[in-house]
Order: sequence, then C-alpha cells, then structure tokens
Amino acid sequence: MSLFNIFDISGSALSAQSVRLNTVASNLANADVASSTPEGVYRARQPLFAAVLAQQNGAGGGVRVAGVVESARPPRIEHMPGHPLANEEGYVFLPAVNTVEQMADMMSASRSYQNNVEVASTVKQLMLRTLQLGQR
Repeated sequence: MSLFNIFDISGSALSAQSVRLNTVASNLANADVASSTPEGVYRARQPLFAAVLAQQNGAGGGVRVAGVVESARPPRIEHMPGHPLANEEGYVFLPAVNTVEQMADMMSASRSYQNNVEVASTVKQLMLRTLQLGQR
C-alpha cells in the first residue's frame, strides 16, 4: 500500500463522516416539527456505510455511503388541542427523534472526522520528512 492510498482512505472517511454529521443536523433541526398526520411526520435519517475493499494492485480501500435510511420508529403522539396542526381529536404527531442519541452520534462523528484529518496531516508530515532526508 502506498502512502498516497492513505489520503484516499482518509478522504473517503472524511466524506462519510460529513454525511453523518449532516444527517444528525437534519434530525436535530426537525426533532420538534409537528404534523397533523402520522404519515407527514419527519422520520429520522441515518447513513449506512460500506467498506470499499482494496483491489489486488493495492489501490483503493476506505468507506463509502451505501445509502441513507429512515427510522421505522412510530411518531410520538401528544394531546395539544390548541395547536394549529392538531387533528379533530386534538392530537399532534411529532418525530421520534431522541436528541440525546443524536448528540452522542454527532460527537462520535465529529471525533472520527478529527481523527481522519489527523491521519492525513501525519502522513503529509511523514512524506515531507522523507523528502528532507534525501536533501542531506
């Protein structure tokens, strides 16, 4: 494996974690959006990652986003007769987004992103030092 492949692997991980951070941000932004029907409720989204296997010549590897899936959790139902979106019985449907889980997922994705930036930075420094060895 070439040191240049590490940039590809780290870059794919950065891209994947960026998608993960964006889905968490979307979930948190829509956590309290009400709907008058259960079908109209926002469903939390989560990315699915897939490993990209290295090819025989040593190139490749990393991770890719295989897709983004919606949660199958049923919506929360709250009785709010004065709410403008309340149905005829006075119920409002809210997303089943757990903000604590989302914040933990955001911290995990952020740390993973930082770690991959550090990997790329370290490889860059190693390559520069290797070039400096040839100058002496």
